[in-house]
Amino acid sequence: MGNEVIVGLDIGTTKVACIITEIGENNELKVVGVGISPSEGLRKGVVVDMEKTVKSIKKAVEEAEVMAGVDIEAVWVGIAGDHIRTKNSKGAVAISRENHQIAREDVERAIEVAKALPIPQEYELLHVIPQEYCVDEQRGIKNPVGMSGVRLEAQVHIITAQATKIQDIARCVERAGLKLIKLVLEPLASSYAVLEMEEKELGVAMIDIGGGTTDIAIYFNENIRHSAIVGLGGYNVTRDISIGLRTPEMKAEEIKRKYGCAYLPLVRGNERIKITKLGGREDAEIERAGLVGFIEPRVEEILSFAMREIKKTEYFEMLGAGVVLTGGGAMMEGMREKAESIFQLPVKIGVPGRLGGGGFTDVVKSPAHATGIGLCMYAMEAYAQNQNRKAKRSGGGNVWNNVRNWFEKYF
Repeated sequence: MGNEVIVGLDIGTTKVACIITEIGENNELKVVGVGISPSEGLRKGVVVDMEKTVKSIKKAVEEAEVMAGVDIEAVWVGIAGDHIRTKNSKGAVAISRENHQIAREDVERAIEVAKALPIPQEYELLHVIPQEYCVDEQRGIKNPVGMSGVRLEAQVHIITAQATKIQDIARCVERAGLKLIKLVLEPLASSYAVLEMEEKELGVAMIDIGGGTTDIAIYFNENIRHSAIVGLGGYNVTRDISIGLRTPEMKAEEIKRKYGCAYLPLVRGNERIKITKLGGREDAEIERAGLVGFIEPRVEEILSFAMREIKKTEYFEMLGAGVVLTGGGAMMEGMREKAESIFQLPVKIGVPGRLGGGGFTDVVKSPAHATGIGLCMYAMEAYAQNQNRKAKRSGGGNVWNNVRNWFEKYF
């Protein structure tokens, strides 16, 4: 797998990030190129201006290519938006062979039955992720192949998205001169970058606060159990600051990044900041506590929506590893403390881990790059799981096409 290039493309509401990685000798990802451009063509994860989106993609990709010294052809792309729908499903099959030994084909049959749900005509299947299996009365099985039984049940997590939204992203990528290998749900990708296996085993809720949406993924017993998208994000905080202080959004974003805080007890009473006003009006000074007065209510709303979504499931009481906040919105001072006050659980800020040294790894060790790095890690796992089997079945062939075909079928 040495020197195999993997590219993750995070098309977000506020930025487009292109991450170029290589798989090293120790099967670790090495970041060799990073490109970032402002995103003006999306709103809440959905394309609203195709020309602007294509332009942003091209700019980010060109910047990453120059840094990496390579020309890229194909990318793994994240998708989010409140049009995403998720559901858990079960499917059972009989094991009729004489020795009742479960084979890989039986597992695939059970997954096919589990995913045979009625899907609205305007939606497309994005992922079918196996969670666990049940052989006869024994539940919680991770890999039933080779076991004996007369009935196999598969439990899966199904993710669908509006077909038109999928097509819009695909067209933007193609018009930017790239091949789309696979669309990956953004919270799923981010979880690959920031969650440890021990956290997934104990139970953890990952909350990825992006520019336009807040994405949620719940893991328990190593597997994803629930995912959801909340249609609020960091842009809403910026907008509140802009309106509250009567300052342009660009300046409001600068103020948020430089002085923003999500938890009032962390702010000293005498701190003051300078504000640039709209329309050439005279600049003003305000107390930093006043700025927090615009930020904290919106952050509390976002996190409360996330908690409400988590509480819809049976897993809120099973989050032994607590909550992991990631995404650009998690970088503001006070986010961890505010989240702990709301969830009453341990909270940490998640940054991409398990990356090889060298290259530009330090550049992307930030919550803002969780999705981009996660896309590359997702792709690497797909590559590792399928290169041998698919290459043998096809007699060689294009390995990445094999990976794409397999993942379209099951993930």
